[in-house]
Amino acid sequence: MTDDDARVTARPSAAVTLSDVAREARVGESTASRVLRSQGSFSEKTRKRVAEAAERLGYTPNRIAGTLASTGSRLIGIVVPSFANIVFSDVLSGANRALDAAGFQSVIGLSEYQQEREEHIVRSLLSWRPAGLILAGLEHSPATTAMLRNSGVRIAELLDIDGDGIDIVVGFSNVQAGRASAEFLLSRGYRNIGYVGHDLERDRRAAKRFAGFSAALAEQGISLADQDIAPAPSSVEAGQAGLMRLLERGTRLDAVYFSNDDMALGGYFLCQSKGIAIPEQLALFGYNGLDIARSTPLPLSTIRTPRLKIGETGAHLIATGAPPQTVDLGFELIEGATA
Repeated sequence: MTDDDARVTARPSAAVTLSDVAREARVGESTASRVLRSQGSFSEKTRKRVAEAAERLGYTPNRIAGTLASTGSRLIGIVVPSFANIVFSDVLSGANRALDAAGFQSVIGLSEYQQEREEHIVRSLLSWRPAGLILAGLEHSPATTAMLRNSGVRIAELLDIDGDGIDIVVGFSNVQAGRASAEFLLSRGYRNIGYVGHDLERDRRAAKRFAGFSAALAEQGISLADQDIAPAPSSVEAGQAGLMRLLERGTRLDAVYFSNDDMALGGYFLCQSKGIAIPEQLALFGYNGLDIARSTPLPLSTIRTPRLKIGETGAHLIATGAPPQTVDLGFELIEGATA
């Protein structure tokens, strides 16, 4: 790792304590404890004041206070948005490889691209005072961000470097991946370009790639010819249906950029079923570099991301107590045969 690969950021502050919450709420520590445990008597006004103070400070209860004081936690929490997408399976494999080697145990939570669900999982994991947490992406709810910053444990955010991290950040620029995809298609002479994607409100990394792609087109005076963004998770079926809707609208297209390889494979299968020659009649470009996309009769043109390495690097930096930093592992453009 070179100096260019990392930039130091602020280390997380010490964990917020029950005393801090009591002081913020202007009540005694025993009262704050009763409220947070929902035991004993207290007024609704007091309950509300303590709850609001805990949320402002990002407080999480320590369920095993004292137990880890001498031994130290060997637990690392990992929160991913999907188990169905092989991308996150690869990240988990890499992370567990590093954690196993260092003697740590992982506990995994599924957020399903929902910030509220991620918030609940993070609060639950932090209550057990793990040695660290690993999360996908840089965008979280305000409450989750407060908990992470004030937890006193190491935090690794993976798969994106387009934004400010809390502690350790490992990934690549999604904006630049989108730009590289557009520049590749433009270099091949495509000008009537469509987009087929999935829920950009929840998948912020896909939204960043779309923004980078659109910006690169705009710099050449080109706008997307058409687009179809499904308010649903990515899948082969969603990609197939999205491309079908574009074709049914009759927009002139010579290339389509998909939000990821799953979606692009759906487009590939649709073209095969409709007798649309790839890339002569329609070029296809994906993202992720999945193994299956390289095994089709025409290997998919796409961006390959170092998912195993990202998971392994993030976990290793937490496990070894590395200083806060951002590590850019980059991406690789695969020319393939579909564009």
